[in-house]
Amino acid sequence: MELRLLVTFEKVATVLSFTQAAAELKYAQSSVTSQIRALESSLGTGLFDRLGSRIRLTEAGERLLPYARQIIELSEEARGAVVGTEDPSGALTVGTMESLTSYRLPPLLELFHHRYPRVRLSLRTTIGDETRQALRQGTYDLGFLIEEETAHPGLESEVLAVEPLALVAAPGHRLADGPAETADLVGEPLLATEPGCAYRDLFERELNSLASVAFLEFGTIEATKRAAAAGLGIALLPEVTVAAEVAEGTLVRLPWEAPFTLRTQLAWRAGKRLPAHVRLFVEQARRLVSEEG
Repeated sequence: MELRLLVTFEKVATVLSFTQAAAELKYAQSSVTSQIRALESSLGTGLFDRLGSRIRLTEAGERLLPYARQIIELSEEARGAVVGTEDPSGALTVGTMESLTSYRLPPLLELFHHRYPRVRLSLRTTIGDETRQALRQGTYDLGFLIEEETAHPGLESEVLAVEPLALVAAPGHRLADGPAETADLVGEPLLATEPGCAYRDLFERELNSLASVAFLEFGTIEATKRAAAAGLGIALLPEVTVAAEVAEGTLVRLPWEAPFTLRTQLAWRAGKRLPAHVRLFVEQARRLVSEEG
């Protein structure tokens, strides 16, 4: 099996799209298709089921994927050992979330873009269980989490920073001046991002301990902030995501403290050998994200 074919297979298996894989590998789509066919021919079995415009791994493809990743990792590690570590290179797929990508990671991403251009970063936006599952399956090399728990079965993780939260609303909200208890929030219109965000789920659990509540859901943090600023309700969000709006006065922070603590963490599959360029990312994340926190 040629390494080149395994690299293409691993990319297609990760993104489950010939078109996206071709774009990320900078190949023509026909080249990706022919390489996958060549690999399937050499193995004597199909690796993908074609379901109209969608694809999925066959059972044989599922079995091959962890071996392909190990071979690619060993190849990149061998190259690094031969040529030295002055110019780290290799593919790196990172699971992240909107709040981190937009507000915590820019210094880290900028560093890798300018100083380590041969490290090919791919960011995948997922949250919570999806990220953990992708790490266990080897779909992601690393994953950022914002969670209350710091121990995750099958994963190793490192706490980078405590992630403060802020309950925000439009200026002039009735709760803005006094101390607020959880009971004061029951009956208020509640705004939130999608389920699966730890801060949203914990907030909902806290409120539901007093009364059944419902949220008006928005797809992104930015949309949630705009709705809060427009007076549609209150929202609990990471403090870093609302700092600018609070400073500008378009949002106010309500005097309610969350009875739980979330931590920004970086995780990877337990027992996974981290190639040099992945270890470098962990080291720089530890330095830059911790500084931001």
